[in-house]
Amino acid sequence: MGKEGFFITLEGGEGSGKTTVLGRVAAYLQNRSMPYRITREPGGVEIAEKIRSIILDPAHTAMDARTEALLYAASRSQHLAEVVEPALREGLTVLCDRFVDSSLVYQGHARGLGIEEVWSINRFAIGDRMPDLTFYLDVDPELGLSRIAANQEREVNRLDLESLSFHKKVREGYQLLVEANPERIVVLDANRPIHMVEQDIVRTLEERVLKGF
Repeated sequence: MGKEGFFITLEGGEGSGKTTVLGRVAAYLQNRSMPYRITREPGGVEIAEKIRSIILDPAHTAMDARTEALLYAASRSQHLAEVVEPALREGLTVLCDRFVDSSLVYQGHARGLGIEEVWSINRFAIGDRMPDLTFYLDVDPELGLSRIAANQEREVNRLDLESLSFHKKVREGYQLLVEANPERIVVLDANRPIHMVEQDIVRTLEERVLKGF
């Protein structure tokens, strides 16, 4: 059996530029002939995408916070079983737009359910699988939301409709995770132009690839 692939995730608040950065990471891997698979959460496979449509539907503002957390965990479990684990076993590097950190931050901290409580739900969903490396794109909530407002092509989801105070709590939650996981989570200042963020990404990947993450 060949060597298992690397699992890289991207995290950040709304409008932090994860989609753009994901493309930059993919380009880096492609240039170095490292096979990869791009995916996202919630979603990535049919069942998980259906759950995503329920979670992010702007009409579902009455959704209870615990319901939301459980739906994310259910989507994550299916996505992991169908996409992430098989790809890693094949030796592919998996690039995932969001993973368990998002639930800990959005439902655990910002929704007030508690990071440990939400972690217990997700521990059941993901088992021992955690990312080898996580890029956290740190952006001022005001700037992130203004980027969303200016992007006509981006889908508006239920989380975009939350108050500024909610998005500030999201940022607080990420900062707590960064403090608790300094080896895994690399912070990128996403307030800067994308080419500057890209330089930091390439530098980090060069270091991690050389030492096998």
